[in-house]
Amino acid sequence: MPPLIGGHPAHDIWVYLETQPLLWLTLTLVAYAAAFALQRRLRGHPAANPVLIAVALLATVLLATGTPYARYFEGAQFVHFLLGPATVALAVPLYGQRQRIVERAGPIAIALVAGSLTAALSACLIASTLGASPATIASLAPKSVTTPIAMGIAERIGGLASLTAVVVILTGILGAVVGSGLLRRLGVRDDASVGFALGLAAHGIGSARALQISEEAGAFAALAMGLGGAFAALTLPWLVPPLLPLLAGH
Repeated sequence: MPPLIGGHPAHDIWVYLETQPLLWLTLTLVAYAAAFALQRRLRGHPAANPVLIAVALLATVLLATGTPYARYFEGAQFVHFLLGPATVALAVPLYGQRQRIVERAGPIAIALVAGSLTAALSACLIASTLGASPATIASLAPKSVTTPIAMGIAERIGGLASLTAVVVILTGILGAVVGSGLLRRLGVRDDASVGFALGLAAHGIGSARALQISEEAGAFAALAMGLGGAFAALTLPWLVPPLLPLLAGH
């Protein structure tokens, strides 16, 4: 077969395909399916996190082909759209656990306040100790909140939304990988407690990991993710800005 116009046939075919939206959507789904299959072969080991593996695979393809993220997102944005329905779907296991949630309302409220403030303030203090700028500190404060809310909080308190998005994803992956194992080592065996901790510390990715543990863990993770996002949105905009001059000068 003679070369296509512009050079080697394979190169020209790729140039054509990469402009088609379905290519990147298909590669995204294939990457996640492969990552999920690998996790199943490893019997659900948390280190084989499908999100982490899929991100690594897709990043490798984008770097190898020199494809800008904006072009990739044009094709894969349908997956982004599905995040909304997927989040709403978490209400199904949550509804099934409504009686236990009511019974544990007190401990849930205490854990919500303590966990949310610890996640935000510890990130600020660590960043301050390492000499981070006020903008960086503000960007790290909502690291344990689901991405859309975290980016909005970061913008309001003087942070960088793009940096926040990256840190939120890394936090979620790290929490999903090490969270359940760490909790077991600390003697936490109750699925509701494990799920709530994962949802509060690692938002959506942690909630996905909790659903793999049990429906009960997934329900409490979804509850923690929702309450944590609301609590952070209400408290961080007035709590963090007054602290930034003190932390930045530390």
